[in-house]
Amino acid sequence: MTGANRPFISPDPTTFPDYPPDMSIPGITEDEIANYLAHTPGFFERHAELLASVELANPHGARAVSLQQRQMEMLRERIRGLERRIMDMIRHGQENAGLGDRLHQWTRNLMLCGDARDLPDVLVLDLQEQFLVPEVALRLWDLRAEFSREVFAGPVSEEVRHFASSLNLPYCGANASFEPVQWLGNSTTMTSLAMVPLRRGPSAPAFGLLVLGSPDPTRYTADMGTEFLVRVGELASAALTRLLPPVD
Repeated sequence: MTGANRPFISPDPTTFPDYPPDMSIPGITEDEIANYLAHTPGFFERHAELLASVELANPHGARAVSLQQRQMEMLRERIRGLERRIMDMIRHGQENAGLGDRLHQWTRNLMLCGDARDLPDVLVLDLQEQFLVPEVALRLWDLRAEFSREVFAGPVSEEVRHFASSLNLPYCGANASFEPVQWLGNSTTMTSLAMVPLRRGPSAPAFGLLVLGSPDPTRYTADMGTEFLVRVGELASAALTRLLPPVD
C-alpha cells in the first residue's frame, strides 16, 4: 500500500515543517500518530503553540476553531449533560420524597380509622385525594357476616374472583371492558386502568380487588413499573384484614 492517501507527518515528531497537505511519507499511519501522542504526554508541553495553531472543524458552524477551543466546547457540552442529569436526579428525588409523604399520610389515616366498617371508604377517598386518582373502586368478598350487606361487599362474579387471585402483580393497561370497570363512577370515560389484588399473603387467594381508573390513556400502561402499586396493595390488604374472618 502506498502513502498517497496518508496525512503528512514529519519523521521527527518534534518538528512539523510547512509541507503541502497532500504530501506524505510511507510507514506512518493515523493510528500510530494517535498512539504516539497518547503515550507522550509531554509533547504538547514542548509544543504548546500547537494547541492554538491547530484548527478543527466546528460542529456548530462553518468556522474553524483551535484545538483548545474545541476541547473547551467538548467540556462545556459534557458539563451541560452532567447538569441535566443532576437536575433530573434532583427532580426525581423530590418526586419520590413527595410520593413517600403521601403514602405515609394515607397509611396513617388507615391506621387511625377506629371503625372497621369505615375502612373501605377511608381507603378509597383518601387514595383519590392523596394521589389524585380520578376514579377508585373497591370490592371485597369472603368477609365476616356483619359486613356482607355493605356496598363494598357488592356482587362479584366468580370470573373476577379467579382473575384477581391469578394476578401476581397489579394489572396496568387499557380499559378492555373489564367487569370491574363498571364499579367506577364514570366508567365510560376511563381509558386506562390499574387493578390491584388484595390478599392476606403472597400465596393466598384474593379477597378483594382495588380498581384505579383514569381518562388519560397514558396514566396506567402495560410497560409501567408496578412497585408502588404493589406497596399500595400490601398496605390496603393489611388494613382490610380487619373485615375478614379469623384464620383457623
